[in-house]
Amino acid sequence: MVEILQFMLIAVFAGFLGSLVGLGGGIIITPALTILFGFDIKYAIGASIVAVIATSSGSAIAFVKDHVSNMRVGMLLEVFTTAGGVVGALMAGVFSSKLLYIFFSLILLNSFYGMLKKTGLITKLKKEEENVENDKYADKYKLNSTYYDKATGETVKYNVTNVPQGSLVMFGAGFASGLLGIGSGAFKVVALDTYMKLPIKVSTATSNFMMGVTATASALIYFFNGTINPVVAAPIAIGTLIGSRTGAKVMQRLDAKYIRYIFLPILLFTIINMFLKGLGVL
Repeated sequence: MVEILQFMLIAVFAGFLGSLVGLGGGIIITPALTILFGFDIKYAIGASIVAVIATSSGSAIAFVKDHVSNMRVGMLLEVFTTAGGVVGALMAGVFSSKLLYIFFSLILLNSFYGMLKKTGLITKLKKEEENVENDKYADKYKLNSTYYDKATGETVKYNVTNVPQGSLVMFGAGFASGLLGIGSGAFKVVALDTYMKLPIKVSTATSNFMMGVTATASALIYFFNGTINPVVAAPIAIGTLIGSRTGAKVMQRLDAKYIRYIFLPILLFTIINMFLKGLGVL
């Protein structure tokens, strides 16, 4: 009983953080179960996937209702993420996983630098975001939208650009996920925010929505493999659902710059973790 309560408390924090920055919460659940409780990595990942679905479901209630998630962008890019995941899974073992870890960590490092510059130039950033123009694909598929920012009390209109580049990053995110078995939430937020120039709140909300769709397909495989333990997954699902609902409400009332401040250290942790795996240290 005590262990179940511990699962739930960790899951509440993971769901809260996941919905806040668009990373799903798996980055907390998997290491917590393996390091703190000594679970086999297969069962930890199975529980983590359930947590991602719960985080996505809990936050989507608020994000979709308040039109913060861009559903058109999410469904379009989900095609490329899924395709990348299938190709990655089929090519597992063809490439050196260590070299790929280093390659993808360097890609994220470049994006980290770009996002870091944005944080230091908040005033200039806002002006640039207002001047973003739809590219031809955004016009064709009507990807531009608006959302109500509860932090500022304003309705924010935004356009979408660089759809091909964002789609390519999403394909790479799925490819990395399928090939290396890693979460792709960081790639999703980077693609939406850095390449396609969506506001950070929309990027976070849309990433959460997309991860739930991707994780549902993966969860079926883990379920039939018997690596989802209901005794572990159930309290984690409840905890992440509670945490994600709270995180979604908090996120909408935070200034956008603070979301970047929270996201950047997590992104840096992901980069270091991937780079060390590439070197064979982890």
